[in-house]
Amino acid sequence: MTQHPAHPAPPFLSARAQRLRQQGYKLTHARLTVLRVLEQCGGHITSAELVDRVSHIDESVGRASVFRALDLFTRLSLVRPTYIGTSSTPTYVLLPDGHHHHIICTRCSKVIEFEDCGLAPLKKNLEERLHVQLSGHLLEFYGLCPECMRLPVDDASVADD
Repeated sequence: MTQHPAHPAPPFLSARAQRLRQQGYKLTHARLTVLRVLEQCGGHITSAELVDRVSHIDESVGRASVFRALDLFTRLSLVRPTYIGTSSTPTYVLLPDGHHHHIICTRCSKVIEFEDCGLAPLKKNLEERLHVQLSGHLLEFYGLCPECMRLPVDDASVADD
């Protein structure tokens, strides 16, 4: 790996960076910079925000490099695009251990993350039954958050079924 003089490599590599290396990918400065920004922000970020944050860290990492890294990270199930609410712009989320989970409030659009989804048996069943190898999943539930459940039902805010 070529060291960038202004931004030396960290003394340790994150689990995601180690996974890139283990799968035979070079740990380029651009990939490590994009990965560092994703990890620092928790992974909930649009591609435009990612490009902006990466350019603040290092202007030499171009837009095309950011998008190539996003594409690679998506193919490796390190991140996944998700469309929360009515936005047509994806937000990229990190997939710890290949999965990520949300509960999205249908009234206020609050996103609640949770860890254990209990899908390990289903994953194993699907792999055996369908002869596939699954690398990750993104699970989203929709409903009301605790704050919105306490609010009175307003006919204008309830969507037609």
